[in-house]
Amino acid sequence: MRTEAHPTTNREIANVLDQAQSICAEHGVRLTEKRRRVLQVVLESSEPLSAYQIADQYRDQHGQTLSVMSVYRMLNFLKDNELVHRLETTNQYLPCSHITCKHDHEVPQFLICDQCHGVDEVGIRKEILNELSANIEDTGFTLARQQIEFHGICSACRQTRA
Repeated sequence: MRTEAHPTTNREIANVLDQAQSICAEHGVRLTEKRRRVLQVVLESSEPLSAYQIADQYRDQHGQTLSVMSVYRMLNFLKDNELVHRLETTNQYLPCSHITCKHDHEVPQFLICDQCHGVDEVGIRKEILNELSANIEDTGFTLARQQIEFHGICSACRQTRA
């Protein structure tokens, strides 16, 4: 299943930020102004960003400096509240594609284009992941995380190559 389109207009981004505020309130936590602005930087980007890139863009957009350690703390908060995802293989962050939807979500896996660096979040059925986890555990290995990332070339980049 493909995810919803990435917000592109100011109105769409404002709607996502308002929904993120509601999600945090439901979790009993605060989406502070700085956390909201960090999430906004991530939402406005067309590709995943590192904490350093987020700190730079935050400074450029808001005229305030945030230490990279502060950015990491805010990103951990956003990740813990399922507002952003961290790509393990690149140590970059992208917004969760499901912030504004209300249905149950499958476990995310990420298709990462090595040419344009675009990322698609797609769901994997829990039954498939449970079977994979069971096969892994049969070897005596214990999983720390169940995130799956695939690297390759997206269809748009494949077409421009042809």
